[in-house]
Amino acid sequence: MQKKCTITLHPLGESVEVNAGTPLTDILHEFGVEFPCGGKGTCGRCRVRLLKGELTADKFQKDKLKKLNLGGDWRLACCCVAESDITLEVSEFENIILADNSTFEFVPQTGFGLAIDLGTTTVVVQLVDLSNGQILDSVSFVNPQSKFGSDLISRIESCLDGNHETMKVLIRDRIGEVIKLILYRHKVTVSKVVIVGNTVMHHIFSGIDVRPLSFYPFESENSGVQLFPSSSTGWDLPENTSIKFLPSIGSFVGSDILAGIAATHMADNDEYTILIDLGTNGEIVLGNRKKILCASTAAGPAFEGGKISQGMRASTGAVSSVSYENGMLRCHVIGNVSAKGICGSGLIDIVSILLQNGEIGIFGEFNSGETSYKLTSGVAVSQQDIREFQLAKAAIAAGLDILLKKAGITYNVVSRVYIAGGFGNFLNIENVIKTGLIETTEEKIIKFGNTALLGAKMFLFDDRNIMDKILSVTEHINLEGEAGFQDIFVDKLMLF
Repeated sequence: MQKKCTITLHPLGESVEVNAGTPLTDILHEFGVEFPCGGKGTCGRCRVRLLKGELTADKFQKDKLKKLNLGGDWRLACCCVAESDITLEVSEFENIILADNSTFEFVPQTGFGLAIDLGTTTVVVQLVDLSNGQILDSVSFVNPQSKFGSDLISRIESCLDGNHETMKVLIRDRIGEVIKLILYRHKVTVSKVVIVGNTVMHHIFSGIDVRPLSFYPFESENSGVQLFPSSSTGWDLPENTSIKFLPSIGSFVGSDILAGIAATHMADNDEYTILIDLGTNGEIVLGNRKKILCASTAAGPAFEGGKISQGMRASTGAVSSVSYENGMLRCHVIGNVSAKGICGSGLIDIVSILLQNGEIGIFGEFNSGETSYKLTSGVAVSQQDIREFQLAKAAIAAGLDILLKKAGITYNVVSRVYIAGGFGNFLNIENVIKTGLIETTEEKIIKFGNTALLGAKMFLFDDRNIMDKILSVTEHINLEGEAGFQDIFVDKLMLF
């Protein structure tokens, strides 16, 4: 039997039992910790303080910690493996951190707030101390509406089939259960709740008719801020609690992207930047302080494991990365357990490897005539999985082409490309480029993690000023209505 060890995390007060030899990246990812440098030990953002137990640090890690002026009880989580029982203080829960590693500046307030990222696939709820920005608790769970379909179109169709109220109650009740758990742990009073999500999530949660989102041009007149008394949600909060679902930008582009724009400071800079959310809805944003263009690409759920034969989100048991060394395929499985499936980052890796090794052609077909390719004893990718990847990749790449043309610039002018998404920590940027998903240089790409949640926390402190500034310069582009989009999409189906 494999040795087990217990990891205790502060300030969350959470404990988790894992197999000995499990990388801390796998453990902390489940609690929303981000690893912007991709686990290379270069950014220092994943630093943790060892409060109890033993955690080995090699010379590289010690040198890096010294440069960060951190003492001997500090470690870089991305460089560590859990071999025995340990207690850690996670620094990322202490402050709200932005992409440039600076602390989010805010005016301290009294009380406590909840930031909620209501995703199509995954929902995250965080408790924030409004006096200092400290994250006191973080809980994530699979959206219970998933049983009505993995993508937005399926959810809309299910609403039109009479399931809107059921889906609304499902998500409100599940969030309510999580809030009750968080408040039981911390015994505090919440005064503010900020919710962000795409337009379909916004409408379902708010009880707004989704019918306008079911036909071209997929626009709704009721996409603004929605305010709720506590009693209407059924949540165990004081009646005077401010509960807001922030406004959508246009069509399927919701307040999760509004929050992402805030988190990346796109509207504060002269340089052009790109934000790509590799979630179910595949939103893309291009802009600077003068003008921001955004679109929904209908990439589908492939990057989050949907429509992939053995697909799953980036959680325990998922093949999160694949490498090819000395003629051998090597798979990393989250949680150091037997593989149960593959998540988006692993899918990108294996497609790139198959392409580079000549196992598949530029049109995605298996050159051997086989219908699948085995990764582990229990996990394989099929020809249809490759096709689903191509569709998702083409949607993102073609959408970016259109936005660049609308802005009258090329990739060369763009200073940074931020990638958001639940599996971003595991992304191999080299493979992202090799498959043609993003056509820029590696040094420009920054893995940001959950930009929606970070932006939601920013809006807990200052929603009106930030929001108005962004909305005043932002334009939604309907890709389906753009000349040449379909031709570009077909071209981008090719792998290169």
